[in-house]
Amino acid sequence: MQVLLAGATGAIGRPLIRALTANGHHVSAIVRNPDSHPLVRELGAEPITADVLDRDGLLRALDGAAADAVIHEATALRDAKVQRRIPADDPTGLLRTVGTANLLEAAGLVGAGRFLTQSLILGYGYHDHGDRPVTEGDQFGVYNGGVADEVVRATVAGEDLVFAAPVDGIALRYGLFYGPGAFSDLFADMMRKHRPVGPLGSGGVNSWIHVDDAAAATVAALERGKAGRAYNLADDTPITWREFFGEVARSHGTPRPIRLPAWMIRLAVPYIGALMSDTSMRISSALAHEELGWRPRYASVAEGLAG
Repeated sequence: MQVLLAGATGAIGRPLIRALTANGHHVSAIVRNPDSHPLVRELGAEPITADVLDRDGLLRALDGAAADAVIHEATALRDAKVQRRIPADDPTGLLRTVGTANLLEAAGLVGAGRFLTQSLILGYGYHDHGDRPVTEGDQFGVYNGGVADEVVRATVAGEDLVFAAPVDGIALRYGLFYGPGAFSDLFADMMRKHRPVGPLGSGGVNSWIHVDDAAAATVAALERGKAGRAYNLADDTPITWREFFGEVARSHGTPRPIRLPAWMIRLAVPYIGALMSDTSMRISSALAHEELGWRPRYASVAEGLAG
């Protein structure tokens, strides 16, 4: 297929270009900065300069282009700032809403009949889901009036836009990313410099996915995913934040973070407290295993960081 990719230089975008081209797909990559063109070409894609949030500029840049599918992986997480609250104009939130709407219009312009969008398991809600595996049949879009509701709102809105559009829409509910350029590298860098904070206890349980596995799952969804479906994509081993930080420290040779009581983290950075202490979810990817024929190469964070 001819694939139009947004978010080509992010943590998942780079391995995704390699995975797509390895399966015989041709990739046109939307990038904001022309300085990224050499990297995009080195990865195996053809760059197109445009800003996903600039509707008119995006459509002008794609005038005359053609694609069979659009994949939306654009986020602003790499430049995200630690803050007490997530504003309604949070850049990643805008990319999930305004950016999705613009890319759907672009899909119509280039003739794409298939649209894959990046979603998150955190759309199931920032609370303790218990020991039962969370499946696609569980309610998506659970709000509790807390500081993380804006993340849930934007994630749900992005999915709704795709499912309502006249395309074969698929939502990819990824676990938390780790691997090159993702959370594990970010936290390792912070641990080297100024010791970030972690919960005093074990912290909540969460489900993770290596960026290479996320890329492979995305290609599988492009080729075999069913229209109108959402797929959970995570590894086989949910772990606590204490275990995650331990694996990052071992693999990168860094000190462990400073451990603080959950109430203190919530007071200083409520969003981080909601994620690390209040949220526990064990994600089931059984539907993706069955329908996409995908299984993670790395069954756990420990395997992925060692591999």
